[in-house]
Amino acid sequence: MKHSPVSEASTIQSVLVILPTYNEAANVGELIPAILDKAGPYGARVLVVDDHSADGTADIVRGLMETDDRILLHERPGKLGLGTAYVAGFRRALDEQADLAVTMDADFSHNPDHLPALIEAARHGDIAIGSRYVQGGGISNWPFYRKLLSSGANLLARTILGVRSRDCTSGYRAYRRAYLEQIDWDAIHSDGYSFLIELLTVCERRGAVIRETPIQFVDRRGGDSKISKAEIFKAFGTLWRLAWRVRG
Repeated sequence: MKHSPVSEASTIQSVLVILPTYNEAANVGELIPAILDKAGPYGARVLVVDDHSADGTADIVRGLMETDDRILLHERPGKLGLGTAYVAGFRRALDEQADLAVTMDADFSHNPDHLPALIEAARHGDIAIGSRYVQGGGISNWPFYRKLLSSGANLLARTILGVRSRDCTSGYRAYRRAYLEQIDWDAIHSDGYSFLIELLTVCERRGAVIRETPIQFVDRRGGDSKISKAEIFKAFGTLWRLAWRVRG
């Protein structure tokens, strides 16, 4: 069943910003107030989905919650993966009747300054992507091999899956509630960063109206990267699995 295109700009009165975290104590204490500063005029709240961080990430979030009721915390019993963290956040956004669910990284690689433009872009579509690969977008402080892997994954997604979006692996996105309500989350099998590719592929095939707005992606400010070699291979494996499903 195809989704009906958006015919006019949507009203955005409530936004839930979803932050999956695992050992992000070096960043969340500063990041969350910055998010609320930029997205507050849109009725934003922040949901931290924490995978039992050992560095006190959840404790920092609880401290912030004592003085700001716009901050929410969902603690999970272990490292359950990025994809399931997103799904937990989306389900909470639906339960809370948020007009928009925004996903972003918790390490300052996604600058909160881009939030107003991302939210405005979502008013004119079903999904907005903070894109590194449209005019005005870019990447800073990444080694050459990371840039090559990222651009290669996006090229393959467009080539073998027919995805039209320029940045298929960006986790800086905004989704309208009306569209999230139509997704069968049990039918998405990927986890980790490959979840982003599969979800976008599913959305495009359902006829989602997708807008891209430029962002400047900067490598994480503090803490350690969560992208392992296994995650990279998993993402490329997802591309071929989805391609095989299409051809079948």
